[in-house]
Formats: sequence, C-alpha cells, structure tokens
Amino acid sequence: MNEYSELCIQTFLENQGQLYDQPVAESPEEAEAFLEDCMAVVVDSLAEVRQYLDESGMDVEGLSDQELLEASEVFAVPDGTYLIVEG
Repeated sequence: MNEYSELCIQTFLENQGQLYDQPVAESPEEAEAFLEDCMAVVVDSLAEVRQYLDESGMDVEGLSDQELLEASEVFAVPDGTYLIVEG
C-alpha cells in the first residue's frame, strides 16, 4: 500500500479536474482512498515519470519534459515529487 503525503493528497484533490470530468473525491480522506484504489504512484523526478509511463505502455520517446508535465495523469506536487494517476 502506498503512503501518500498530505501535500500529495491535497494536490490531487485540488487538480483532479485535469484528469476527470467530474470530481472523484470531495475530502482528503476520499482522495486518499481513491488514490489507493487506483494504485497511484509517487515518483521523485521527471525521469522516473518518463520511465513509469514508458513501462505502462505510453509512447513517451519523443515527448519533452514539458509535454510529460502536461499529461493529464501527471500531477506535479509542490514538494518536487510527481503523482501519477492512471485514469
């Protein structure tokens, strides 16, 4: 089971609209449960984001770092980590 920081949970809660048309969580507790259910991952760098998405089958070879950051499933957390939520 992943441990999600409060900052990570808050980032997802505030920005879930980038991935979903309607809110999937309305409280930090619901957000954490949702992230656990969909097995969201937290990585430490854009290189790890690229590696994870590549291993998940996404064609990331020609994407710039900025394009990776614009992917709807990638949430940049203010502490420098990245949350990846597969919709």
